[in-house]
Amino acid sequence: ERILRQMNESGVLGKFVLQIALPALLFYALASRPLVEVMRPGYLLAFTLGSLALLLGSLVLLELRVWGLGAELPVAPLARLALPLTLAGFGLAGATGLTMFISQPGELLANRVFAVKMALVMLAGLNAAAFHARGGLQRLDRAARAQTLVSLGLWLAVIICGRWIAYY
Repeated sequence: ERILRQMNESGVLGKFVLQIALPALLFYALASRPLVEVMRPGYLLAFTLGSLALLLGSLVLLELRVWGLGAELPVAPLARLALPLTLAGFGLAGATGLTMFISQPGELLANRVFAVKMALVMLAGLNAAAFHARGGLQRLDRAARAQTLVSLGLWLAVIICGRWIAYY
């Protein structure tokens, strides 16, 4: 127990879970199922929703801290925890999205809502890059708060577009 506590306090345990255990568990979950089962729309949708929950949950947590909530939590350690989760969620959502795209690329490329969704994802990425390039986590100023609102709005629009793709 003492060793686990020391690993947790040093951050090693968290890094192990995020960088090794969680990806290995997800890989095992996918690799141990027949491909036909993994390619079912319901399975892909559930995996995508879990990915988006990971992405948005960790992102919103950090954005709320930028807005001043949980001021007793230091920003830097919270960012070290939240940003890898956000990137993992984005990567998993991208992988499942690519899998769904491969199933019907012609239809999706012709779909205007899909094009809008991809543009919104690109804008969300550019907004995140600009936020970190200007040191938004260190400044926690009005511009940083504005960028977090833009970020949240863009990701919500991405989710809405994802749901609308089937109807247009």
